[in-house]
Amino acid sequence: MNPSAVRPWLLEEVTLHDVREYDYQVAVLPLGATEPHNLHLPYGTDSLEAFHLSNACCQEAWERGARVVQLPVIAYGTETNLQRFPLAMNILPSTLLIVLRDLVLSLQASGIRKLLIFNSHGGNEIKSMMRELYSQTSVQIFLCNWFQMIRDVAATVCDHPEDHAGEMETSMILAYRPDLVVKTETGALRADAGAVRDFQFEALQQGWIGVTRPWHLLTTNSGSGNPHAATADKGWQLSRAIVGRVAPFLVELAAADTAAPFPFQ
Repeated sequence: MNPSAVRPWLLEEVTLHDVREYDYQVAVLPLGATEPHNLHLPYGTDSLEAFHLSNACCQEAWERGARVVQLPVIAYGTETNLQRFPLAMNILPSTLLIVLRDLVLSLQASGIRKLLIFNSHGGNEIKSMMRELYSQTSVQIFLCNWFQMIRDVAATVCDHPEDHAGEMETSMILAYRPDLVVKTETGALRADAGAVRDFQFEALQQGWIGVTRPWHLLTTNSGSGNPHAATADKGWQLSRAIVGRVAPFLVELAAADTAAPFPFQ
């Protein structure tokens, strides 16, 4: 690769010489999954989103002077609810905690004290892991579930609310990797409508009571949310909203002193 084309915030593209010169202040860890996404999106959808969205945020932050380093994507996540679908590659929460702990300790050994976990998979329950890691490391850990962070924007950009492989995710992949979105000969998405079964209890329907959801009973082809109104333009609108919120945070975080009472004023 031409050295001028190297993206200095991407760890997988830089050298030891570069790392020593850049003196990174913040690490960003994209966290994805490998699982089915209806019949039209690839198994790597979550990981692709994690990479491309993190990359856009880190590029913007870097261009604004923040020394951020984007770590390689973790392409596996917790898939216990989708195990009845083939090749949903599961990492148990307890295993994921160990992986995250080892990576955080690697950052600590390298002198990086600030980490943003950029999560793209709803099955990855990170908050409890952050609580456990708090007493084990001096690294300050932050979490961004991008699909939750822009629900307000998605409500205005998208026609249909979604849970998985619907309009929002399809729009993202149409924006970043349209070559991987499968269509029929007529140009329509090769996907069902993403219909899901309703809970039989009102308490579950209203969210007063929670339950883990067996995805093979909830859906037909793993899609939850109608994808057929998706467009690349909607994907770019959503992406810009994410960058507009995350990149300024990375700039502020890179400049922040981690002495107590950080992250409080």
